[in-house]
Amino acid sequence: MFQRILVPLDGSSRAERAIPVAARIARATRGSVLLLQVATFQAQYGLYLYQWYPSSSPVLAQEILDTELEDAHIYLTALAHSETLAGIKVEMKAFTGVAAPTILAVAHEQQADLIVMCSHGRTGFKRWALGSVAQKIVRQSTLPVLLLREGSPTSVDLRSDDAHHLRALVALDGSPFAEAALKPAAHLVAALAAPGKGALHLAQIVNLPVITSEHEYTQYDEAVREQVLHAATSYTSTVAENTSNGIAAELALKVTCSVSVKEDVADALIRMAELGEETGSYEVEGCDLIAIATHGLSGLQRWMIGSITERVLDGSKLPLLIVRPQE
Repeated sequence: MFQRILVPLDGSSRAERAIPVAARIARATRGSVLLLQVATFQAQYGLYLYQWYPSSSPVLAQEILDTELEDAHIYLTALAHSETLAGIKVEMKAFTGVAAPTILAVAHEQQADLIVMCSHGRTGFKRWALGSVAQKIVRQSTLPVLLLREGSPTSVDLRSDDAHHLRALVALDGSPFAEAALKPAAHLVAALAAPGKGALHLAQIVNLPVITSEHEYTQYDEAVREQVLHAATSYTSTVAENTSNGIAAELALKVTCSVSVKEDVADALIRMAELGEETGSYEVEGCDLIAIATHGLSGLQRWMIGSITERVLDGSKLPLLIVRPQE
């Protein structure tokens, strides 16, 4: 599935952390890696250029961009010939423009299957992404985006051979939109776990309706609780069985599932993925990455604007596979 992997770079060591992961995927799928850098002087020079040299700034701007492009080609060439990418088909692209739309345009034009990029780690999505490149890519990309975390070690390093124990949590909400994350997650885990066998854990967190009584305390309506919980359990088990007999069987992945009742869905997903969960009837192991769709049962209103996906993005230290379902 992931035959052409795009890695956006900005010249930082943080962004370069995505390269070994992209290389690992490409080796497993016999695919290629596309290294991309978008040159822009506005962030570094901006209005100062026009204040200092108002009469000649257009010429200077072009000179700066030409220099940036030349430096980008040198930089990308060095990376392409690094040991990390040895034996992999590597292409390099350097453009001038605004970062996010240029990255998305190149991804589309070059028919990429996956974008792999790195953020600052826990709470880093908010710092690095709000109003910035990462947020725009995550929200607007029609391709799956694998967002890595800098400085947030996990039980499995996706860059190393330890990844053969890889286990991904796939967040479900009872909708076909959320299920869209299953296939990309399965292929990603299979590629990163190769030559070992990875695993998928399908998790649905149920936020039950509540009734506030006249005595000013909140209680669950037991009839509604049982009905909703039964439906969620039946649904999740069916999806797990279909996945196990389908894509997981094809890729030799183990599939497990669970349903939990929690008031805070985002926090529950993060805790389950990072720490695992133990109940009276089963134990859920911790996971190494989270796969989640940007649409839920009611589209963006339920998950993205409803903040669950964004809170998972901002709150988890784990790598995240974000999938935008096709309408």
